[in-house]
Amino acid sequence: MLDVGGGGGRGLMGDFLGSSTNGSFAVNETGGAALLTAIREMARWVDDNAGSLRSLAQQPPLGSSTGANTMKPYVESVATDAEGFLTMLTEFRKSLTDAEQGVLNAMANYREQDSGTARQYT
Repeated sequence: MLDVGGGGGRGLMGDFLGSSTNGSFAVNETGGAALLTAIREMARWVDDNAGSLRSLAQQPPLGSSTGANTMKPYVESVATDAEGFLTMLTEFRKSLTDAEQGVLNAMANYREQDSGTARQYT
């Protein structure tokens, strides 16, 4: 499984945030603004839908047949276990915070590099 890593510097987003913090890359204002818009829209979608998606954490009312009773806990665990949809959605939301900060850092890196280059010519 791919670990996007939420908060705390884990996984890909933690690496991304760390790289932007140490100045490993830079993003100009236009590119950064586009990335921030996408990140913020994804975060807003997760925030807006998290409440209604919580119903996935409950066993569905499938009836009382043997098949239904077999499926109920399975359906619930698909949403809530360590690799479940709701678990991954929560981690994804945390990773968006790291991604946003990483882009902001990269934009600051670009401004700093651009200013440094401009000073060379003045």
